[in-house]
Amino acid sequence: MTDYPPGDRSDSLPNDLNQLSDLIDQAALGRKGNSTDLLALLRLLEQCHRDICETLFYEALPDNRQHLYALLRNIEVNGGWPYIQRMKLQALLVNLPDLDFDTFFSPKVMPLEEDDFPGEEK
Repeated sequence: MTDYPPGDRSDSLPNDLNQLSDLIDQAALGRKGNSTDLLALLRLLEQCHRDICETLFYEALPDNRQHLYALLRNIEVNGGWPYIQRMKLQALLVNLPDLDFDTFFSPKVMPLEEDDFPGEEK
């Protein structure tokens, strides 16, 4: 397992973002071992990411070529576009190597009983 938090994340952040990063780390470490609580934290972070992108960031997009170039250059130099990756089902199930998928996912089919109608012979 990888150690958390990584040490190189906040090297070049402004002080307020560094403090925010530390708070997020504390929240994550406080939920260590509890997948449901960690999932709630990830959902919150994803929602914050979406809210900022769709409002404040969208409104701040460049309105001329020079500002657009500066933004694109920043994206290129400093690590690309922010992205929150979703986990694939296979990665979620990696800790269950003995899981029998055929048994786990097969539908339980109940045998059908024949209908008996009054006056009907079989």
